[in-house]
Amino acid sequence: MKRLLKQLYYWQKYIYQNLIILLAIAMSMALFTTPALATGLYDMPTLKAGDPTWIVDEAEVLSRSNEGSISNTLKELADQTGNEVRIVTIRRLDYGETPTTFTQALFKKWFPTPEAQANQALLMVDTLTNSSAIVTGDRVKSLMSDEIAESVASETLMAPLRNGNKYNQAFLDASDRIVAVLSGQPDPGPPEIVDNVQLESNFVKADEVDRGNATAWVIGLLVAATIIPMATYYIYQVNQPSSEG
Repeated sequence: MKRLLKQLYYWQKYIYQNLIILLAIAMSMALFTTPALATGLYDMPTLKAGDPTWIVDEAEVLSRSNEGSISNTLKELADQTGNEVRIVTIRRLDYGETPTTFTQALFKKWFPTPEAQANQALLMVDTLTNSSAIVTGDRVKSLMSDEIAESVASETLMAPLRNGNKYNQAFLDASDRIVAVLSGQPDPGPPEIVDNVQLESNFVKADEVDRGNATAWVIGLLVAATIIPMATYYIYQVNQPSSEG
């Protein structure tokens, strides 16, 4: 029995020493792996005025049916008025980039000259932070002022996002308002906001839950890896014959 306990102790010690190394590696990966890669200007496709691509959904938040519906609406607007609107979604901005700087840079990349920019509008959303920006050309500004454009990006688009990340509804509402204004119709204005008092949510995001669970498991296993060999060795020592007597 004593020999078996001694062998069990050394076997557990060997296993747990290697387990600690593996768990340390797993913990570092769980803590430092980012949930999504950043999107830079160089990651975006190349477009130009007149291109039939109206939506670039890099974040994959729009359903196919709604993407098709919005694209058809924006195509009809371009055919009827010559004003073109592009919608872009990304998962995460590069470090140091803001929605405004990214959208302005992308606008210049796609439409490098004042002539190409004149009848263009570009609406962008970063889904990690739900932040948005809009850039418009001079001809578009004559119909849709900067104040209205900013209201589209910060109010019409944001209202459904604040109410449960409803991206499909957000872009449907934003495109409907933009199309109305650029078609010469009266501005329907931003949605009416119902001021519901809500307590701060205690829920955490999915990536925070995953990291919290991973950390808890790692800590628990590390504690077990320390205590179990000690307990086994203690039992072994208790069962040693007394040297007295």
